[in-house]
Amino acid sequence: MSSNTWKQAAEAARNKSTAMGKQGSESVAATGNDFLHTPVMRAALPFINGGLSGMVATTVIQPVDMIKVRLQLAGEGVAAGPKPTPLSVTRDILAQGKVLDLYTGLSAGLLRQAVYTTARLGFFDTFMKGLAARAQDKGRQVSFAERAGAGLAAGGIAAFVGNPADLALIRMQSDGLKPLAERRNYKSVVDALSSIVRAEGVTALWAGAAPTVVRAMSLNLGQLAFFSEAKARLRDGTAWSPQSQTLAASAIAGFFASFLSLPFDFVKTRLQKQQRGPDGRLPYRGMSDCFVKVARQEGITRFYRGFGTYYVRIAPHAMVTLIVVDYLGWLTK
Repeated sequence: MSSNTWKQAAEAARNKSTAMGKQGSESVAATGNDFLHTPVMRAALPFINGGLSGMVATTVIQPVDMIKVRLQLAGEGVAAGPKPTPLSVTRDILAQGKVLDLYTGLSAGLLRQAVYTTARLGFFDTFMKGLAARAQDKGRQVSFAERAGAGLAAGGIAAFVGNPADLALIRMQSDGLKPLAERRNYKSVVDALSSIVRAEGVTALWAGAAPTVVRAMSLNLGQLAFFSEAKARLRDGTAWSPQSQTLAASAIAGFFASFLSLPFDFVKTRLQKQQRGPDGRLPYRGMSDCFVKVARQEGITRFYRGFGTYYVRIAPHAMVTLIVVDYLGWLTK
């Protein structure tokens, strides 16, 4: 056989192998694509993408959240006295331990995102798809009121389901404020949850549920409704790239989410941190009692203490969450 014949045979074999490889990869891609488009996966993807995006954001923002909680608990029941700052709180935390102490409660934070953000973004996306289909049938756009209603409903449902993880997070982050003899030194979120159930009963896992739900509804109104509205306005009114629109809309949403939800977040933190005293009584009887006592004893402006820190925690968290969920939605569309 001549050398040319050998070359032709080798070339044909190589082309056949390449074609088979392409067919194999295309087959795998098609199989994966078909799986993503099954009815079950289409329904589940908003929840999966929401949970993953929230967990990524929480890992990035956890130190800021730790500082925010300590600021809200400082000077409880006292109107006067020194006012802590984010820098002074950070110095105190570092002086007591090490840098990783800023990540105290991360396991609880991740569990909370796995439950709360999975539910709120999943439900919001599901609600918005239904509203968009109904609006399209009527030849109109989804209104801001409908976006707000979807955000409120998604936030309320998700917050109630995720309250135990949220409670564990607050207990773990506030434990370091107690005298050494009174600290629980929770090892993980599982340890915190089981300790709370043993000492206070299962219903204690829903302590502070009312302000948690109201806080989540106000935060979602600010975050999801304003993000969706701002993105729609930027898409129609600017020539910006989709990435720039998402970034700007998430920054706008972060501000409104912070402003609307901080008073409820403050009360939620106080209620979830409280434990019975020697007389068996709790400092606050409920959300309304907490609002009244704080306003009377500490002043009305106390509800907005640490707004800058809260915004630095909420806005980047919202931006990371919304950008990641947008990207995951694009990958799995």
